[in-house]
Amino acid sequence: MTRPGFVHQALCYGSDEDFLGGAAPFALDGLHAGDTVLAVLAPRNIGLLTRALGRRSCEVEFVRAGDWYGCPSRTLGRYHAYCAERGTDGAGRPSRVRIIGEPVWQGRTELETRAWMRYESLVNVAFAGTGHRLLCPYDTRVLPAAVVRSVTRTHPELALGAGGTTPSDRYADPADFCAECDAAEPGELPAGRDDIPFGRDRSAHVRHALRSYARALGVPEQRTHDMVAAVHEVVVNSVRHGGGRGVLRLRNDREYVICEVCDIGAVKPTTPVPPFPGHLPPDRRAVRGHGMWVVRQLSDLLTETFDPAGSVVRLYFKRAVTV
Repeated sequence: MTRPGFVHQALCYGSDEDFLGGAAPFALDGLHAGDTVLAVLAPRNIGLLTRALGRRSCEVEFVRAGDWYGCPSRTLGRYHAYCAERGTDGAGRPSRVRIIGEPVWQGRTELETRAWMRYESLVNVAFAGTGHRLLCPYDTRVLPAAVVRSVTRTHPELALGAGGTTPSDRYADPADFCAECDAAEPGELPAGRDDIPFGRDRSAHVRHALRSYARALGVPEQRTHDMVAAVHEVVVNSVRHGGGRGVLRLRNDREYVICEVCDIGAVKPTTPVPPFPGHLPPDRRAVRGHGMWVVRQLSDLLTETFDPAGSVVRLYFKRAVTV
């Protein structure tokens, strides 16, 4: 693989031999080329690949997938930071990173599964213009059929084993794929007794009310801090750009605390909403554009509808901290 540009492949495998037939050549090609090679895999596949690579396995960094794939936004941020740190050599020249990354799909809800599918599509935008390589294994023996079908729409290439690849003829532009995900998101929450109106000079009241709500649910202190910081950022954005007032709706279920921020919409729309708001790491030198990225890093899931007639941002926070 010597061609320039970012490469994102899916490896659908139905046996250990199929997995190694795609993953081992991918790793060895990287080692021969002098790439940094990272393998984020299920423990069983770490063992398989370690044995297949033999002595060269010590040149690969192995990480358990369960320790890496906690939440889509933080996983994307972690990969971005990893590649940024290792993306240059000692002389400052560009250096390639090659990753075998196996997302964790088991035990996900429909909402979580859709978020991870969106993540796989966004990877193509986040690393466009780089020379990095990413191979995503999918175990067809255990994964839901819908997840397996999605790979052809989120990965431009399919790995065939022994280093062979073929373009995916069903690959979807990330903007189109994310729009489909947006259309499937749940609608606005109905009004309820835990609604908190907000407006200018009311952010302190919102923070206090949210902190009390989380404390009553037994949410850990650090998670409560993250929740308050993220919701405050969204509320401030709504006040600035969404007509100056709105409502924070608080709900909870067994897994999540749900915080929905709705505003009345701007009378005169200001700056157009950028594509993929908050999904992609901002330029560190930029003065603006960091808020929604930080919000996504602090929350576990987030859905949004930005509209001049009224925007809705719904944040989900696990009751226990996730990576």
